[in-house]
Amino acid sequence: MMSSLKRFLIGKPLKSTELGEQKLNKLKALAILSSDALSSVAYGTEQILIVLVAFGTIAFWYSLPIALGVLILLIALILSYRQIIYSYPKGGGAYVVSKSNLGENAGLIAGGSLLVDYILTVAVSVSAGTDAITSAFPALHDYTVIIAIVLVICITILNLRGLTESASVLAYPVYLFVLALIVLIAVGLFKIVTGHAPASGHAPIGTAVSGVTLFLLLRAFSSGCSALTGVEAISNAIPNFKDPAPKNAAMTLIMMGGILAVLFSGITILAYWYAITPKLEETVVSQIASEIFGRNFMYYFIQGTTALILVLAANTGFSAFPLLAYNLAADKYMPRMYLMRGDRLGYSNGIITLGLGSIVLIIAFKGQTEQLIPLYAVGVFIPFTLSQTGMTLKWLREKPAGWVAKMITNLLGAIITFTVLSILFLTKFGQVWSILIFLPIIVFIFRRIRKHYDDVGEQLRIDTIGKTTEIEGNVVIVPIAGITRVVEQSIEYAESIGDRVFAVYVAFDREDELRMKKKWEQWKPNIRLITVFTAYRSLTRPLFKLIDTIDAKAKENHHTVTVLIPQFIPKKNWHNILHNQSSFLLRTYLLHKKNVVVATVPYHFWK
Repeated sequence: MMSSLKRFLIGKPLKSTELGEQKLNKLKALAILSSDALSSVAYGTEQILIVLVAFGTIAFWYSLPIALGVLILLIALILSYRQIIYSYPKGGGAYVVSKSNLGENAGLIAGGSLLVDYILTVAVSVSAGTDAITSAFPALHDYTVIIAIVLVICITILNLRGLTESASVLAYPVYLFVLALIVLIAVGLFKIVTGHAPASGHAPIGTAVSGVTLFLLLRAFSSGCSALTGVEAISNAIPNFKDPAPKNAAMTLIMMGGILAVLFSGITILAYWYAITPKLEETVVSQIASEIFGRNFMYYFIQGTTALILVLAANTGFSAFPLLAYNLAADKYMPRMYLMRGDRLGYSNGIITLGLGSIVLIIAFKGQTEQLIPLYAVGVFIPFTLSQTGMTLKWLREKPAGWVAKMITNLLGAIITFTVLSILFLTKFGQVWSILIFLPIIVFIFRRIRKHYDDVGEQLRIDTIGKTTEIEGNVVIVPIAGITRVVEQSIEYAESIGDRVFAVYVAFDREDELRMKKKWEQWKPNIRLITVFTAYRSLTRPLFKLIDTIDAKAKENHHTVTVLIPQFIPKKNWHNILHNQSSFLLRTYLLHKKNVVVATVPYHFWK
């Protein structure tokens, strides 16, 4: 039944030879890898206005120069990441760049920061999408968490079905969102130009606002930089592109930057002109659409596509997280399970981990993840800064043709991103301080995992261990609870693999011990029975002591010891709780002992 459900949800397994068919062209890649960056248009302007609203709508004109600063940063990032794509065509983004040029610690900080950021991407995006839904349908406010969790599960299943299939489904909502906002911006600007939009609601540009400080403007700027999250995702996922992958990835990055610049600028201008004020129960985009179109079909079309893009922005995390986890696992900083492809050729363990992590965040913050956005932005700008610094050092060391221009581009990117990162810490330290605690913990965990794998490799390496002791025989111990068919089957198998076979019976009273000896003598006189009496009614402890004794003597004769455990296999799974507790305890203990082989002889019940 579980197998049938899995096939229904995920689809039939794909052959490894079909991997090439899972690569993305530019249009599909733009949809699946740019959804996070494009979706930030829905809340980037809003984050700026939330800071400025403390001084009233008169201060909203500051949103225009702040937005211009964000666009300058966007251009710097696009140019810088374009160079990263060509320099590191196998993907990995900030993690690989930082590790290669700044050292192991810098790489792990970038990698750990991005892993957490992708989990935040899913939680924030889905929660923002849920907010868009509840803005249009206020009656659903009480079900925010449930709606968000259901959406995460749906996106997780969609990604488990494979990259190409998920991209085919997600491309339509992304392009519909772009179309809807372009129509919104075009109509809004047309009304402004033709005088059909109110000109008295907003304060003129340059209006003096008392109390506005540089600190406040920097805080608004850092909030607006949340519109740049997701820009790095394309550089992490270069292997997902069709050949020539670097060229297609670079083109997709430029396309994404251009669309993002147009949409962000347009929404900011409209929000300023219409004097839109942030509200808890309604998003800025919803208010703009309502002002321009009213509550008609076009309004609901915009809200619907906005909700979809915000939810599907999570897919950028689902595309980038598994590949980053793969790169970390390949370098032995994460469990090897993240190297494995699933039935549909995606890195399923990474996809499932990301889905579960985001659900935990949504539940923990009750779907109100606005307070995570500053942490979300910091999680992006740390690897931004490290990668740009790493690329600057790369050009200084290697000095290829045209290296000066490349270095200047990355140096400017490093300076700007470091400045934004500093502003984020200065202006929102109360919201982002936790990163100073959990990021070192993540790096410590990475190092411990790497140490474990290094230790395992050293112990398994043949040339460092020396010649192993030659095995000259096998002693088989069969714990028994009576004379039954499963015991008979186990003894027969033990005789086929062992040089010496011992049956062991634990008795709780002397009479039982004598009865068992007598029965055994009549049934299997050729197999030695060892009976162990215990006055404390413990089954496993005397067995352990006896096995230790036999094991010690076996070592002297270069014999290995095999403990053969008979086990019932019931027809129905729930019957397991009625059997096998003793065998489970014995097997668990013995698996952690040296030089003792543990084997199980199953006996299947037919009713």
